[in-house]
Amino acid sequence: MSKPIVAVIGRPNVGKSTLFNRLTKSKTSIVDDTPGVTRDRIYGEVEWLTHKFTLIDTGGIEPESTDIILSQMRRQAEAAIEAADVIVFLVDVKTGLTDSDMQVANMLRKSHKPVVLVVNKVDDMIKQVMGVYEFYNLGLGDPVPISAGQPLNLGDMLDEIVAHFKVDQEEVEEDDRIKVAIIGKPNVGKSSLVNKIVGEERVIVSDIAGTTRDSVDTDVEINGQRYTLIDTAGLRRKSKIKESIEKYSIIRTVAAIERADIILIMIDAKEGITEQDTKIAGMAHEAGKGCIIVVNKWDDIEKNDKTMNVYLKDITNTLAYMQYAPCQFISAKTGQRLSKLFETIYAIAQNQTMRISTGVLNDVLYEAMAMNQPPSDKGKPLKIFYMTQVSVKPPTFVIFVNDKELMHFSYQRYIENQMREAFGFKGTPLRFIIREKGEKD
Repeated sequence: MSKPIVAVIGRPNVGKSTLFNRLTKSKTSIVDDTPGVTRDRIYGEVEWLTHKFTLIDTGGIEPESTDIILSQMRRQAEAAIEAADVIVFLVDVKTGLTDSDMQVANMLRKSHKPVVLVVNKVDDMIKQVMGVYEFYNLGLGDPVPISAGQPLNLGDMLDEIVAHFKVDQEEVEEDDRIKVAIIGKPNVGKSSLVNKIVGEERVIVSDIAGTTRDSVDTDVEINGQRYTLIDTAGLRRKSKIKESIEKYSIIRTVAAIERADIILIMIDAKEGITEQDTKIAGMAHEAGKGCIIVVNKWDDIEKNDKTMNVYLKDITNTLAYMQYAPCQFISAKTGQRLSKLFETIYAIAQNQTMRISTGVLNDVLYEAMAMNQPPSDKGKPLKIFYMTQVSVKPPTFVIFVNDKELMHFSYQRYIENQMREAFGFKGTPLRFIIREKGEKD
């Protein structure tokens, strides 16, 4: 059984993201004084006493708003309500009871879900108590006063939340999901890809570049394998980052790369690979993640029999350090080649965890040395004694030599190429640690 899901609901700027960050002990959600800053629902794990649950942070509900973003945020919050087992309705004691609060309360009553009414920003439990009583008018039971910022009284709130859990909800299956982060420039089609895969409007899609400001997790199962898709905020050039909110998005995208197994580096087929794309790809490469170059909007390109080869050559030349990364041409809009994409993702996940025995590894090493002798410097030859694999994700190898200063980069690259020819390792970088024999870890 899956963990219980708790959704934090409320109008904009009542402190939902601050509470989310406090409970998940992270900075996954953006905290800013700009109303409506959390645009997509965000997932995080919370542990309280013997209970574990998934917390969803949502965009604020503006019941009467006609703004395109705010209206989609309302739809997102409604989707979170639908998915939740328990709803935390967060209100603001400093603003007091508003018409919007009343309308949200009516929406929550119709959901027939357990609701915990939480009054935030109660920094003084004695002086602000009368402000808390006002929220009894919502008809949702006893309000729980807290301060997410201080923090104050969070334990009472958590006790109230877990009291609504069913016992059998908290039996958690072992996690065997492959985590796939989708990164790229704004408006390249990352959210459209996620929506096409899951067949629903899971993340906000609009023509406004930079709509997704948070990293959003979506679980799917394809051909019996479970995946977690992480849709990230689009990365802009530094000169174009005018809002402080966008800066948080970059930090979170880096964090998304770190917790993913496979990275889909999305490129707009109409624009071709750009300087910004190379920087984004470099982040994934340096993190040692499995990578796929995904050229999206391929259906919008006028093609002939040479078009794909021209694109491949351009990508190969620009991303010379990522020759291991396969390239896939897709259309997130039509679903073109998505099945092939997931076949590649699964294959790379297997390559990331591949382990080669020391004996077999050294057979390939010695054969490579026989075909191409190790270099020497000023008459002193490089001697390679043996190689062993020490870890996976990415596959990492230690090569023991007589003098590591003699191990030239070009010869190390030659050894890597021989290993890839022998074992594959498609889609994943390889890491090499050069040590002198007898050198301590």
